[in-house]
Amino acid sequence: MNGEPPAVRTVALGMLARDPRVMRRSLAATFLRVVLQPLLFVFVFSYVIPKTGAAPAGTAFATILVPGLVGSAIAMQGLLAVVFPLTMELSWQRSIEDRVLAPVPVPLLAVEKIVAASVQAVIGGLLVFPAVLLVHAKGQAPQIHVENWPVFVVVVLAGAVLAAATGLLLGTLVAPDQVQVLFAGVLLPMTMLGCVYYPWAALAPIRWLQIAVLTNPVVYLSEGLRAALTPQLAHLPAAAFLAVLVAGATGLSLLATSTFTRRVLA
Repeated sequence: MNGEPPAVRTVALGMLARDPRVMRRSLAATFLRVVLQPLLFVFVFSYVIPKTGAAPAGTAFATILVPGLVGSAIAMQGLLAVVFPLTMELSWQRSIEDRVLAPVPVPLLAVEKIVAASVQAVIGGLLVFPAVLLVHAKGQAPQIHVENWPVFVVVVLAGAVLAAATGLLLGTLVAPDQVQVLFAGVLLPMTMLGCVYYPWAALAPIRWLQIAVLTNPVVYLSEGLRAALTPQLAHLPAAAFLAVLVAGATGLSLLATSTFTRRVLA
């Protein structure tokens, strides 16, 4: 009995180390998802749009966009890193059963998936910074730096866990043949209405929409990063986005772990 916790910990760490090895085997797909996607966002919104003259005057458009782009990258990477692999593992091949046979509690498998996807989400979000500093139109370099490190760290980590837990929850609830619906029904609305390209305060003229988007977790991730990176721009109060991100990450992790356990043991 005394040796059981170290054994479980060793197996859990070994399973967690498995994900980077799998990522290396599918390096092209991992690169497209984790690196190329944020880079394309930056290229379009920091270079193409300012070059065409479509960017708003005043504050550099990239400065307004960076917090939202980082938040969007974290949300998308965290969700995609778990939902598609999980739906395949739960499909008719039931490859998830190989992990279930490991000498670890099934809920710990869910935690491992959340942690692995969270790491990828953080990497995807942080990659936006070098991309936006290198790729931008002349005179449109973003004016950003971390003004509040504690808020920045909490928002990034809580947002990554929230995104990963959301992916795990959706992966256990959505049928494998309907997973593509997630793009149109979840990812696209989350991004377009997540205050990625504009601050939440800018929606004031459309009051009903400003209230409706508060159901979108990406709003709090984008606004939290604005508070940490560009506090000179309007943003939600810290108490609001911190409460939603931390409570949401905790609650969804517990819920996703429960649904995952029921699904794999069914």
